Amino acid sequence: MAGTPINIVVGSHVWIEDPKEAWIDGEVIKITANQVHVSTTNGKTAVSDISKVHPKDMEAPAGGVDDMTRLSYLHEPGVLDNLKARYELNEIYTYTGNILIAVNPFQRLPHLYDTHMMEQYKGADFGELSPHVFAIADVAYRAMINEGKSNSILVSGESGAGKTETTKMLMRYLAYLGGRSGTEGRTVEQQVLESNPVLEAFGNAKTVRNNNSSRFGKFVEIQFDKTGRISGAAIRTYLLERSRVCQINTPERNYHCFYFLCAGPKEDVERFKLGEPKSFHYLNQSNCIEADGINDAEEYLATRRAMEIVGISEEEQEAIFRVVAAVLHIGNIDFAKGTEIDSSVIKDDKSRFHLNTAAELLMCDASNLEKALITRLIITPEEIITRTLDPESAVTSRDGLAKTVYSRLFDWIVEKINVSIGQDANSKQLIGVLDIYGFESFKVNSFEQLCINYTNEKLQQHFNQHVFKMEQEEYTKEQIDWSYIDFIDNQDVLDLIEKKTGGLISLLDEACMFPRSTHETFAQKLYTTFKNNKRFLKPKLSRTAFSIVHYAGDVTYQADHFIDKNKDYVVAEYQDLLNASKCNFVAGLFPPLPEETSKSSKFSSIGARFKLQLQALMETLSSTEPHYIRCVKPNNVLKPSIFENVNVIQQLRCGGVLEAIRISCAGYPTRKTFYEFLHRFGVLAPEFLDGNVDDKVACRKILDKLGLLNYQIGKTKVFLRAGQMADLDARRTEVLGRAAKIIQRQIRTYIARKEFVRHKRSAIYIQSLCRGMVARKTYEMMRREAAALKIQKNTRKYFAKKSYLQKQNSAIAIQAGLRALSARKEFRFRKETKAAIQIQAKWRGHREKIHYKKLKLTTLMYQCAWRQRIARKVLRTLKMAARETGALKAAKDQLEKRVEEMALRVQYEKGLRANAEKAKEKEVVRLNEQLREMQLQVEEAKSAVMKEKEAARRAIEEAPPVVKETLVHVEDTVKVNALTAELEQMKAMLEKEREASEAAKKAQLETEKRNEELIKKVEDSDKKIEQLQDTLQRLEEKTTSLEDECKVLRQQTVAISSPTAKQQMLMFPNRNILETPQNGGIHNGEMRTPIPMMQAMSPMTDRKEIEPEEKPQKSLNEKQQENQEILIKCISQDLGFSSGRPIAAVMIYRCLLHWRSFEVERTSIFDRVIQTISSSIEMQDNTDKLAYWLSNSSTLLLLLQKTLKSSGAIHSTPQRRRTPSSTLFSRIPSVRASPQSIGRALLGGRQVEAKYPALLFKQHLTAFLEKIYGLIRDNLKKEIAPLLGLCIQVPRTARASLIKGTRSHGNPKEHQNLMAHWQSIVASLTNYLKIMKANYVPPLLVRKVLTQVFSFINVQLFNSLLLRRECCSFSNGEYVKAGLAELEHWCFNATEEYAGSAWDELKHIRQAVGFLVIHQKPKKTLQEITKELCPELSIQQVYRISTMYWDDKFGTHSVSSEIIASMRTKMAEEANSQAGSSFLLDDDSSIPFSVDDISKSMTEIETSDIDVPPLVRENSGFAFLNQRKE
Repeated sequence: MAGTPINIVVGSHVWIEDPKEAWIDGEVIKITANQVHVSTTNGKTAVSDISKVHPKDMEAPAGGVDDMTRLSYLHEPGVLDNLKARYELNEIYTYTGNILIAVNPFQRLPHLYDTHMMEQYKGADFGELSPHVFAIADVAYRAMINEGKSNSILVSGESGAGKTETTKMLMRYLAYLGGRSGTEGRTVEQQVLESNPVLEAFGNAKTVRNNNSSRFGKFVEIQFDKTGRISGAAIRTYLLERSRVCQINTPERNYHCFYFLCAGPKEDVERFKLGEPKSFHYLNQSNCIEADGINDAEEYLATRRAMEIVGISEEEQEAIFRVVAAVLHIGNIDFAKGTEIDSSVIKDDKSRFHLNTAAELLMCDASNLEKALITRLIITPEEIITRTLDPESAVTSRDGLAKTVYSRLFDWIVEKINVSIGQDANSKQLIGVLDIYGFESFKVNSFEQLCINYTNEKLQQHFNQHVFKMEQEEYTKEQIDWSYIDFIDNQDVLDLIEKKTGGLISLLDEACMFPRSTHETFAQKLYTTFKNNKRFLKPKLSRTAFSIVHYAGDVTYQADHFIDKNKDYVVAEYQDLLNASKCNFVAGLFPPLPEETSKSSKFSSIGARFKLQLQALMETLSSTEPHYIRCVKPNNVLKPSIFENVNVIQQLRCGGVLEAIRISCAGYPTRKTFYEFLHRFGVLAPEFLDGNVDDKVACRKILDKLGLLNYQIGKTKVFLRAGQMADLDARRTEVLGRAAKIIQRQIRTYIARKEFVRHKRSAIYIQSLCRGMVARKTYEMMRREAAALKIQKNTRKYFAKKSYLQKQNSAIAIQAGLRALSARKEFRFRKETKAAIQIQAKWRGHREKIHYKKLKLTTLMYQCAWRQRIARKVLRTLKMAARETGALKAAKDQLEKRVEEMALRVQYEKGLRANAEKAKEKEVVRLNEQLREMQLQVEEAKSAVMKEKEAARRAIEEAPPVVKETLVHVEDTVKVNALTAELEQMKAMLEKEREASEAAKKAQLETEKRNEELIKKVEDSDKKIEQLQDTLQRLEEKTTSLEDECKVLRQQTVAISSPTAKQQMLMFPNRNILETPQNGGIHNGEMRTPIPMMQAMSPMTDRKEIEPEEKPQKSLNEKQQENQEILIKCISQDLGFSSGRPIAAVMIYRCLLHWRSFEVERTSIFDRVIQTISSSIEMQDNTDKLAYWLSNSSTLLLLLQKTLKSSGAIHSTPQRRRTPSSTLFSRIPSVRASPQSIGRALLGGRQVEAKYPALLFKQHLTAFLEKIYGLIRDNLKKEIAPLLGLCIQVPRTARASLIKGTRSHGNPKEHQNLMAHWQSIVASLTNYLKIMKANYVPPLLVRKVLTQVFSFINVQLFNSLLLRRECCSFSNGEYVKAGLAELEHWCFNATEEYAGSAWDELKHIRQAVGFLVIHQKPKKTLQEITKELCPELSIQQVYRISTMYWDDKFGTHSVSSEIIASMRTKMAEEANSQAGSSFLLDDDSSIPFSVDDISKSMTEIETSDIDVPPLVRENSGFAFLNQRKE
């Protein structure tokens, strides 16, 4: 679709070739003959031939298109620009027809591959959702299920393009659809992926472009049974690069396993006698030993672990790596010329060492191995001849052995993996995923690149045929004529390579069979044979190189090593040698051959073997329906957000994408739906759009009017030939240009008139300003005159006042000077008088101070004497307190004895209580009084101890302090000496007092310790008393239980003689009075004899009176069974409601309560009720029935919740641990509490102690309530789910009429048709709400149902909006907004009692739609979008809506590029700080309420005054139901 003089004019926007960017856009500024001058976007001017310039679509969406067949111009720059635009938005998948192009993002995008995304693509039509690898897998799976034919998915691309990751995602989705889990809980996908590390270790190597390039083709078969479930899997490998084992070039490496083993643990290296990789010939041919990003030592351990996972045992692993090491040692065996002609021998000791080591590792004879390497057996009819090999032939023989061993080892590993995964031999359907190396073209290309490119030529032919077939199907589907379209084929290149006679591979095999052939003779043979072949080229400056024109471009090959790399002898000596190995593993790699093939050596070439394997692969692919995924590596630095145009365009050529475009261009490359065509080119003939003209007819009229030829009108699309789209755009540009001129003229007129009016208004305004200015000047002059008079007056006043003030100040200054002189004289006199007074005061003070010091010294002496006297008295008091401590201890001992006596007394009282109930109350009172006395004594003892502590503390505080010496200057020496001696005596006495005080403190501490011990003993006594109290409480509870059972026995005895009492006996049909923990057996380890006590308590329990009860008991059970049958029969029918109360629930509750079924240990009534409810809701689509039982089950559950209490609340559960502060006296009243006094009067005046069957019935009822709720909610979801898929996008007819301008505003009928799907949803909601109201379902449950359903609507609409670009349009936003308004109106009519917060659940879709329909999006800031417009949406969701938005109504743009960049930055920060989450919403299918919530929301149910059915009303056994509340 190159440019022509017709559609390329000055001002056209075009693409032009650029050496750096591949293609660059610009604007045509000049055209001279066939030369075009273009001003490019980088500011330069380029000149090119007009035939090499391509038009640019200026109306293409900024975010690109999902399917590149929808591009207006399908050419190289258009495809490249579309991929780049989508890659910048993280849209890595793009369709080209049904071919998926996947650009490697080089970053994790977890939201694209989670389970929610799989659910969206499951069953969706191809092209309905955004392009995705899941869509390809889904199409393949659906085609396999519907047509019963196997499918294949071909994943291709160069190294690093993401083929392996794409394959993983394909298998994940197929495993999700197939749903079969593998062994040990691992899925088939996991098992296949777990084998990847093993296959990569033995089949991957470093190449020029990739450090981990697969050197084999992998075809993963996912096998399915007839039902579409995964039944097995298998891995088929093809085209292993065998020559790499022996020959590599810099900067490549050999297979990874060799380097892994050399870097393995020391013991493994020593065991296999290995060393550095540089020491082995097969590894040191390249300078590259270590690869970036690959730690060989760690990878070795990882490979061992992976081998264990796939089922390779330790012994087999050891044998595998022994074979790998043997291959390395074989490569180090060198040969020298022998003594005979054309013979060879082992070169030196080093080679001998490697020979012996290889034989040892392979467990074969070293001499036989040597003989097999340097000799050949030639079998003739007469004899067997042994022929020696020269050194060169021996090296070839050695390399052949290494390649054969390694190839068979690789095949064994693949077979072992297949056994581990598990194949289905009976499977008739499969989906294959092919992961194979892509087209390669390096600076130096050898035999390996020829084989790889030969494979890609073969696959490209298959791809071209498939693309041409798809084109045919598209044309046939649209019913257009396509018979004259030519098919572009590459069969001539394949003939050049694979032709049996005269093909390149056959010529290479011939050269290998001739001993004297060299690479030069082989090259000359090629030059001679293909000199006239247009696909074969001979370089001018080379004698051994040749070029082949492939579909992806010219590749020059160096034939220097072709012959060596192609040789692959199958030697009988190797077969026999290794088959006889003592190692079973090695012998298994070389099983015995058929007799005819084992007689002699047979030549086999790698090229011929490669050709056969490729044919097998193509046969497999031909038997399946193919699907294609082309992986693209956007840059060579393997970093995100970098898109290298030159690199990508080369990969598109190598991947055949551009070849597919050429095929499309040969037919009708431009395809537009009628709506798109009219939307774009309707301006060329607007007269055809008036009225209700059919779109197809309108398109034909427009094309006929424009005079286009060779176009085609299909059923839904317009098909245009190459160049016609550009012609239409050129004419459209002319029409729009003329329209623009008219608009400009009108705009200029409007602007000129507006300018005139503005000038007129300005002139009037200026005039008014001038008049105002003159008036202001006049006024200013008058004001100045008045001001001058005022200034003169004030000036004169100022000068007069200034003169007066000067004179006044002078007078004041003179007066001040005279007054100051007089004041200074007075001050001097007063100062002298004050100094005299101070001198006198100092002298009198000195005199009185000396007198005071003498009095103070005397006072201190008297104080010391008095304090000594006081200290002696305190000491005597402390000694007396120490003597009284012994008396306190005796009192404590006596108290302990009294406590023990009290405990014995309580025990004695317990025995008395068992024999005589009447004496119990008096004894308890007496015990209480004694215990109170003991408490008073304990309190007195404690208070005495506290008083002693307080007295000791006060004594210590009042002890006299140390008296400090005061130095007094005296003159009487005798008196001073006497006072000094007396002071020394006082110091000694004070020291003694201190020692006595310390002793008193120690005595006090000991007393405190003894007091603490006494307190502990008292606490122990409290604990013993507490235990006695607990025992008394248990005795009272057991006594009460025995009394109840005695009453039951009395009632049963009376029933024997009283016929009217039989109905009362139905309440206790299975009452058992045997020993149980509930009625008086062994309880808490305490032994009892209940039978005698029962006889003592009730003489009515005599055996003679109990025996006659058996016969009436049987009749009572029969009567009860009849009543249960009647109840079950009634509730199995729809009994309806009585005053809003479900009759069935109330009947069940009252019957169970009357029959005391909640209190029995064993009954079947609960199971029968549950079975009746279960059978009634078997029809899960009967909403009316489900709502009826939802109301009944919730009501019954409420009644049970408020009636039942667990029977273990008193008898079984341990009592709470009491706080240490509680005392015996505060706990004694609880002994008198009766179990019947707890929890009265909820319903019927009391709570019932429920046994296990009743509690289990309550649990089952709760489960049924949740199940019925979930069924109603899910039924409503299923009913509206198909409608939601139609509500997310405005109907096409309405959109087309909107574009044509024929839509009539305010037409109720048209609005009703437009909103039909939304109204259907509203009708479904109304119907369900009506049903639940009619069945009196609690409003809480109705609110929860509607809230979850509205949440489901929000999730479905919002996820569809994010996944489908056609939904993110302005008109579609208006349509969805109108539908949401219908739902809002419905919520308002439903009232808040039932709708609740359902409307708030639509917040995501409301905010998203609100964002779609706002104007001036480019002016919105990120803060406004995220905080005001869409506060509930994540940055990922806002980013996706912003990039997918398109305005089909006004043509406005989305948010600015700066906002998009900011969003990307935030998304990257979030991805680094936390795990990536999906931008899709989750549907909540949980149960959002509890039984307590229902109980709190429902009012108390009145169980009386219900209308019972006639069957129950007439039965005397249900007379209690007929009782009316007074």
